[in-house]
Amino acid sequence: MAPADALTREELICPACGHQLPSASAWPREGWACAGCEVVYRVEQGIPRLVPHDAYAGNFSFEWLRHSRTQLDGGAQTESERTFREKTGLAPDQIRGKRVLDAGCGMGRFAEVASRWGGDVTAVDLSRAVEPAWRNLSGRGNVRVYQANLFELPFREERFDVIYSIGVLHHTPHCEQAFRNLVRYLAPGGTIVIWLYAQDHGLWAKFADAYRCLTVRMPPRLLHALCHAAVPYYYVCKLPFVGRACWTVAPISMHPKAEWRVLDTFDWYSPAYQSKHTYPEVHQWFVSEGLTDITLLDTPVAVRGVKPSGAGHAR
Repeated sequence: MAPADALTREELICPACGHQLPSASAWPREGWACAGCEVVYRVEQGIPRLVPHDAYAGNFSFEWLRHSRTQLDGGAQTESERTFREKTGLAPDQIRGKRVLDAGCGMGRFAEVASRWGGDVTAVDLSRAVEPAWRNLSGRGNVRVYQANLFELPFREERFDVIYSIGVLHHTPHCEQAFRNLVRYLAPGGTIVIWLYAQDHGLWAKFADAYRCLTVRMPPRLLHALCHAAVPYYYVCKLPFVGRACWTVAPISMHPKAEWRVLDTFDWYSPAYQSKHTYPEVHQWFVSEGLTDITLLDTPVAVRGVKPSGAGHAR
């Protein structure tokens, strides 16, 4: 399908002023100036761009342009679907036919699952990860992809039946605020679920955070090259007795697949922002937003809740 076909299906509003925008498929090549505030938006590579650049998410642009299909399910590879089930507690019948928002889609690994389960998926990301996401998913008529900021989404409030964000909000400048903003877009009776890094006071976390003081300042290409050391170092960390000590002092991803190890290690050490949270803290966010049926899932820290039917969320 042509990219423009998907652009006609979503009503967009200007994230700067709330003025309604025409369908992105009607925007001219040079972009569309909002009639309310004159901010110019554009479509590039078939993707509506509702932000001027990828801001603090440049590391994710590099990461997902480089690893555009590493974590995508296909054939015997089903890890993303298993991860989606574990970190959301959702099943296909809770997605099928629903309007779904993937808040921080990366290269589309979870949007692929949700769309395969029959959801009508809107996937957004601040970074240029939207480019491989669109390439991976553009053949599906139930997926739209936008480059947008989670703090200034280009949609009407209470638009979505299901909102999920897996491993994203803790990489924003203010995790709690990002969550509260997402609730505005949840329809009454809808479900929202987020997964965040858990607070960890272990010695390994202290070493990792100390290294991050340096790694977040490195050029992404250099850091990514250094992360390839995780490929052989994995086998050192697997040794009896000394392996655990080595990993504690120099933590890396312990994923059994080499390419995933490089990707996950880079994903840990490169983001400009990285917050960690507890179940009581996140549970309180859900309570204060008036959500009900709050569930603490087994994979820390994953929390799911429902917006009561008939509830609204004033701007």
